[in-house]
Amino acid sequence: MDNRFDVVIIGGGPAGYVAAIRSAQHGLSTACIDAWQNPGGPPAFGGTCLNAGCIPSKALLESSELYHRARNELGNHGIKIAKVSLDLDAMQQRKSTIVQQLTDGIHSLFEANGVRGLHGHGQLLPNNQVQFTPHGGDTELIEGENIILASGSTPIELPSIPFDGKKIVDSWGALEFDEVPQRLGVIGAGVIGLELGSVWHRLGSSVAIVEALDQFLPMVDGQIAREAQRQFKRQGLDIRLGAMVRGTATDKSGLLLQYDDQQGSHEIAVDKVVVAVGRRPYTDGLLDPLAGVELDDRGFIVVDKACRTSAPNVYAVGDVVRGPMLAHKGSEEGIMVADLIAGDRAEVNYDVVPSVIYTAPEIAWVGKTEEELQAAGVACKTGSFSFAASARAKAMDQAAGLTKILASSETDRILGVHIVGPMAGELIGEAVLAMEFQASTEDLQRTIHGHPTLTEAIHEAALAVDRRAIHAINR
Repeated sequence: MDNRFDVVIIGGGPAGYVAAIRSAQHGLSTACIDAWQNPGGPPAFGGTCLNAGCIPSKALLESSELYHRARNELGNHGIKIAKVSLDLDAMQQRKSTIVQQLTDGIHSLFEANGVRGLHGHGQLLPNNQVQFTPHGGDTELIEGENIILASGSTPIELPSIPFDGKKIVDSWGALEFDEVPQRLGVIGAGVIGLELGSVWHRLGSSVAIVEALDQFLPMVDGQIAREAQRQFKRQGLDIRLGAMVRGTATDKSGLLLQYDDQQGSHEIAVDKVVVAVGRRPYTDGLLDPLAGVELDDRGFIVVDKACRTSAPNVYAVGDVVRGPMLAHKGSEEGIMVADLIAGDRAEVNYDVVPSVIYTAPEIAWVGKTEEELQAAGVACKTGSFSFAASARAKAMDQAAGLTKILASSETDRILGVHIVGPMAGELIGEAVLAMEFQASTEDLQRTIHGHPTLTEAIHEAALAVDRRAIHAINR
């Protein structure tokens, strides 16, 4: 094959494969190298997100939520089901089918756009050369006028609780259980821990989530985090804050998860433990020491605002660089870099990157929290609206949660939007668009929203900023 390309991308996750497609759309000869290989299965593009993260977890979240609602909530709608049973094998097969369809879709997109997809390991050498080692093949050199590094991230392993792939697993392992654990311990009450804990709790596990921090979801607006914690507690999730995990032990009852808090030392009897304490940039074997790419003290590749590294014509995007480890953030960086290489103007507005936690209720936000604005000395006004007053939410039997909007006291410009409630991950899109166009709350107030819809909660929250809410008491 021709081993010279305009663009060579190392990494085929949401940042890498999107960068490859956009590069090819510009007419640039493009190759994308990815080392992912599912155990017992063929190589696949899509990275962690499609194969072992965003997509399979959302498939299980949806299935487990339907199971929970069938058992506990459909009676409220007058739907009587004599017996609801769980077929976990079928649920897991559905998840795998969705993953397969989407990863196959990337192959089709590569073919349609003329991207050369290469399965194997890529290492950046000096002078924009890449050492490519295909799965089960011989190493060869590939040259790229431009290189994009998109190698992603990998779960953090705790030294005191190493993964064994059976009883102590990472987030991927927690998606592959072949039976519902009777007792599940989750280390970490962040996005991944809450989502995985929710899946198995809905399916019947007794779930205990231990979190080292004293504050629940510190990255989320405080009012929203408190409401979310209240809802999770009502559901029966056992969330223990300020809990420093020491390790595990075994006794006749099985595995013991050990931790310390202000009250002393404790043990939780569990059948399995999911370690979900975060992810680290994955650069293992990515860079030759002479490649000239600088890493920071946390292992991230150092880049400027245009994702340029310290090496000429070498870029880095996605989880391997600064910023939130979110698939959509990485994708937008990949598009930006491809556009810049092609000579177009492009940038990523990091002030309006949305975040979503796909629990029930969902949690979503964009922009600043009230605590961040107060700490920065920014005068702001707030408005909120409860889904308990939403006609659509009531009709859906999902009226828990609220929407909150923060705006500048001086200009009325929207500075942050925070939601805990039904379909929050979909609703946040309106807020992102409004903030991208620097909208004010008055702009949202004067935007007509369909009735009855969940989006009316955003409209009412915007009205509440100026104490003009129609379907709530203004305070």
